[in-house]
Amino acid sequence: MHTRLEPKLFTVFREGYTGKQFLSDLIAGVIVGIVSLPLAIAFAIASGVKPEQGLYTAVVAGFVIAALGGSRTQVSGPTGAFIVIVYGVVQKYGYEGLAVATIIAGFLLVGMGLARMGVLLKFIPYPVIVGFTTGIALIIFSSQVKDFLGLRLEQVPAEFVEKWIAFGEHVTTFNPYALAVGSVSLLIITLWPRVTGRVPGTLIAVIGVTAAVQIAGLPVETIGSRFGGVTNHFPTPHIPTLSWKLVTEMFGPGVTIALLAAVESLLAAVVADGMTGTRHRSNMELVGQGIGNILSPLFGGIPATGAIARTATNIKNGGRTPVAAMIHSIVILLIMVFFAQWASHIPMATLAAVLIFVAYTMSEMHAFNRLLKSPKSDVAVLFTTFFLTVLIDLTVAIQVGVVLAAFMFLRRMSNVTEVKMITKDLKDEEDSLEHDPLSITSREVPEGVEVFEIFGSFFFGSIDQFKEAIRGIERKPAILILRMRNVYAIDASGLKALEDLVDSSKHEGTKLILSGVHAQPLVAMQQSGLLDRLGEENALSNVDDALNRARTILGLPLIRRPAPFVPTVERERPQKNNTPT
Repeated sequence: MHTRLEPKLFTVFREGYTGKQFLSDLIAGVIVGIVSLPLAIAFAIASGVKPEQGLYTAVVAGFVIAALGGSRTQVSGPTGAFIVIVYGVVQKYGYEGLAVATIIAGFLLVGMGLARMGVLLKFIPYPVIVGFTTGIALIIFSSQVKDFLGLRLEQVPAEFVEKWIAFGEHVTTFNPYALAVGSVSLLIITLWPRVTGRVPGTLIAVIGVTAAVQIAGLPVETIGSRFGGVTNHFPTPHIPTLSWKLVTEMFGPGVTIALLAAVESLLAAVVADGMTGTRHRSNMELVGQGIGNILSPLFGGIPATGAIARTATNIKNGGRTPVAAMIHSIVILLIMVFFAQWASHIPMATLAAVLIFVAYTMSEMHAFNRLLKSPKSDVAVLFTTFFLTVLIDLTVAIQVGVVLAAFMFLRRMSNVTEVKMITKDLKDEEDSLEHDPLSITSREVPEGVEVFEIFGSFFFGSIDQFKEAIRGIERKPAILILRMRNVYAIDASGLKALEDLVDSSKHEGTKLILSGVHAQPLVAMQQSGLLDRLGEENALSNVDDALNRARTILGLPLIRRPAPFVPTVERERPQKNNTPT
């Protein structure tokens, strides 16, 4: 089963791992490792940490997640989704704060996986995902304008609006060589797929443009001139300094990192499944992602998650097992140890071009534009999440977006829930028998009996409507039949409303009968004790039995339902499946 807590690597070895598979994984792992190197450096720099810290993340988290995750082909490492939250934490609390937040996120991810919450993440509203993803893309683009243009700007403001004001004030200080390098890099990245799709354009741009800049001796800023080069040694494990105050302050960012890691990794796993025809284990993937993010900060790394582009590259080059992603991490480690000095020559304008392209691909503008044609409530959630991400904070954006979407959903559900008195509208429903053979219009309702019907979920959002309908009864009947054949779910508020109705009916001398109660509401009534208070004899499977129960109470003769009014399938269904009518 896809929810089983067993790493896919174990499954692969149990099924039998061949030399042919290893050769295929080796080729894919080497290619993905080379491709991932400049991306790991770029994401680290954009996140406000040292270039090598992106490499540490790709090595440690990438290897661990591949070994313990629930996907056969997913490649994990630093991604653009984390740039906004990581940069904010680093600027305010330093790397120690980020390390604590990442470890908290790791433990949360492990907990989510062990609690089998992998399938629950699909309930995050789509407008929320598109809103914060597009917002992140805009922020990433904004963060690269300075390096792409080569602006002489000592300190770039963190806030979005202030950042663009600063760009406008310093636009005349741009470096034409940096602009040319960035433009050529972006052009190569964009057009290279027309040549071949097996080797990404980002790799060609980084290698080709870096070589051209060095040969021509162009006066542009490089990784080496800004950071003093990239270290070629792997760090020893270090446990970050912990304090209760720091842990409480980092819990919010930790939750955001965990949520982003979960969503991004499971989305990437779904994409991988679509390309290979396999099926990932969502809960095991969350556990693997969690362990990877717990270990990454111990080696100076940053948050990691599944990367869709790198995963796709892995699959296109023949990777079919987790071994390929593990080899990708080993390749990055070897390149870092033996060729790190060459990475220091990469122009900052080229890395800016890489990240601008990443921002464009993750912006999902087609999805954003398509959502503008959705219901107004979804559009409101989309814009709210987008603008809060850009102007305020990603953590706030996700929290408000999810809560707002939930309220919109509840409002929509309450609007489609209807409670009405059926016996009052009998004359207006003369034709309903033709469409509904189980309609009350085809039944003889005794004098002194009122029939109400609830349509839709009976939850806290529809209670006021229910109470208003009950209060609308002008003269209290001897018997009130509440028909629930269209109620498939009930919550505590619905149970409380029924309890109040039972109490008020007893006080007013009205007998309450329920008809057509489905499984979930019936179990909830049994567990809450409501069924005992009502009396099991007053909870019946269909409206005919409910009407006969009313006749028994009133001392009237019973009526046997004539067969022609109900089709064969409708007559057999209650006997076969006890389906409420």
